[in-house]
Amino acid sequence: MKNGTEITIFVLKGFTDNFELQVILFFLFLAMYLFTLIGNLGLIVLVIGDSRLHNPMYYFLSVLSSVDACYSSVITPNMLVDFMSKGKVISFLGCATQVFLANTFGTTECFLLAATAYDRYVAIYNPLLYLLSMSSRVYVPLIIVSYLCGILHATLHTVATFSLSFCASNEIKHVFCDIPPLLAISCSDTYTNQLLLFYFAGFIEIVTILTVPISYGFILVVILRMHSAERRRKAFSTCGSHLTGVSIFHGTLLLMYVRPSSSYTFDHDMIVSIFYTIVIPMLNPVIYSLRNKDVKEAMEKLFRKKIVYQ
Repeated sequence: MKNGTEITIFVLKGFTDNFELQVILFFLFLAMYLFTLIGNLGLIVLVIGDSRLHNPMYYFLSVLSSVDACYSSVITPNMLVDFMSKGKVISFLGCATQVFLANTFGTTECFLLAATAYDRYVAIYNPLLYLLSMSSRVYVPLIIVSYLCGILHATLHTVATFSLSFCASNEIKHVFCDIPPLLAISCSDTYTNQLLLFYFAGFIEIVTILTVPISYGFILVVILRMHSAERRRKAFSTCGSHLTGVSIFHGTLLLMYVRPSSSYTFDHDMIVSIFYTIVIPMLNPVIYSLRNKDVKEAMEKLFRKKIVYQ
């Protein structure tokens, strides 16, 4: 980095300098983080431990849970430390690592949600051939491609962002390292970075979002043709949960990234980013799993085993 004093650390300004409020926020986000870990890791344990959940649908959900747990872990622990410290500093390398990992898991989740929509279409369209159509030769490559897309997208933006010069200020008006607030404090020309962010993030959003309504459009046609009211109810319940999760996640991402940089505001964007990095990973186990009959039965079976052993 040239054109001024080399910056080796960044200062995360966070929500507030009021210590009493920071203590309250510490316990609030600690509770949310613990709930996120328990919910997502608990779902993974259920899928591994219960043979009834050994099918592609729950494999996708377990991978999504692992991504959510990692996504939240990239952001929340460092934020909790900052709440109880005065410095609130993060190294240049630590900031770059946080940007890379957060974008990797965020992009991966976009593609996983699209893959899950396709999985639901296959399951409802032809349930008798579901396990054959969604064999390991299909769902494993979908999961791998989701991760690869996440890594490639994160690498592009991380390299582009940290190739800029940061010589004017090292104060990031955020609770974690994110691309828009970093571009805001760079003393380099960020026009190319803004175009990369807008077009690549926009392209990923369009591709992954369109996959969902197209899949569910076909699903709706199939559901309406079902003669069994019970089957229609179960199908609508499963699809409704997934659509809720997709809408919340993609809605917050669109508000954050796919818009002109001139509309960046500290308070608004920080709340939006907290929502999709911390709140949504906490809610996803409830949205996708706890309304699911098979998951409830697996949980009851696990609790009964614990009671018997005790």
